[in-house]
Amino acid sequence: MPKKGKAKNTLNKSKHTKLMNQKINKVKLEKQLNKERLKAIIKKVNESKIEKQ
Repeated sequence: MPKKGKAKNTLNKSKHTKLMNQKINKVKLEKQLNKERLKAIIKKVNESKIEKQ
């Protein structure tokens, strides 16, 4: 017969899911910021090349 009461391990599972989602979002944000920084650097270099000519 199944146990009565609260389901086992649901609290830990929800905490784990929450923490993993935070980690995934952090990595996505870092990648996005890095891309933006690189784009800004490339744009600045290209502008300086145009000015030198």
